[in-house]
Amino acid sequence: MSMLVPSKVFLTRGQGRHKEKLVSFEKALREAGIAPFNLVRVSSIYPPHARFVSKAAGLRLLKPGQILFVVLSENATDEPRRLISASIGMAVPDDPSHYGYLAEHSDVGKSEMETGLHTEYLAAEMLATKLGENLKEPAPGKPAKSFRVSNGLSLKTRSVTQTATGEAGLWTTALAAAVLILEP
Repeated sequence: MSMLVPSKVFLTRGQGRHKEKLVSFEKALREAGIAPFNLVRVSSIYPPHARFVSKAAGLRLLKPGQILFVVLSENATDEPRRLISASIGMAVPDDPSHYGYLAEHSDVGKSEMETGLHTEYLAAEMLATKLGENLKEPAPGKPAKSFRVSNGLSLKTRSVTQTATGEAGLWTTALAAAVLILEP
């Protein structure tokens, strides 16, 4: 039996609006480029040795109808002027032989930047605690996207976040996804 370990990962996002909530979600999937696939939600491990690729490069490797494993964040509202967000944060060790972490988070009333940074922090914190370690905050003058774990492991983070504002009479959906690609 072969192991199902993804070799590539990409991040994507989208938003949709429609009078029906399900159609709003479908439109968000379309904008994200992942509507023609069968999505299976998985938990949050970024596989060891997996390569991060662009959305365009990742989509070129896929066929309509294919089963895709995704870490998915979604948020929906039918309230006018309500700001919603959906985000995926990624924390990946500098050592490619070690697994990383993908965190999904949704929020209300927060900007894209606020939600994205918070989701990156969540991914780094969750990886550290999964390892039984503590997350060290970046040193003054160091970028917020660079964390260290108490065992010395260095992490780089990134995120993809979609915000959207509700409109009267419509459902609005924001979604973000990490797509994990299995190659033959």
